Amino acid sequence: MGKHLKGFSDFIREQGVVGLAVGFILGGSVSKVVSSLVNDIINPLLGIFLGATSDLQSAYVQVGTAKVMWGSFANVTIDFVVIALVVYVAVKLAQIDKLDKKKEPVPVTVKAKAKKK
Repeated sequence: MGKHLKGFSDFIREQGVVGLAVGFILGGSVSKVVSSLVNDIINPLLGIFLGATSDLQSAYVQVGTAKVMWGSFANVTIDFVVIALVVYVAVKLAQIDKLDKKKEPVPVTVKAKAKKK
């Protein structure tokens, strides 16, 4: 049984599954907090400076009959940047990135050609 657990542990470490799982879990768990931060604090402040004082997410530019929803795009972009920053800081502080085993480079051997006389 111990051999199988070691093999499983090595597989997890070699494939980077720990880092992937941490990113997934942290990304999902901080989503609501980050969305609230962006929608309730960052967007109103940016809206004041950008002239969309009521709600940055609903800000748009009218081009003919089309509405270009630049505020919605800005909202999603800010949300992504904050989530990425939070995950990065969390991984670095917890040093979770050190759990993944680094793959050793495979040495390349070059065979010398024999000279013909």
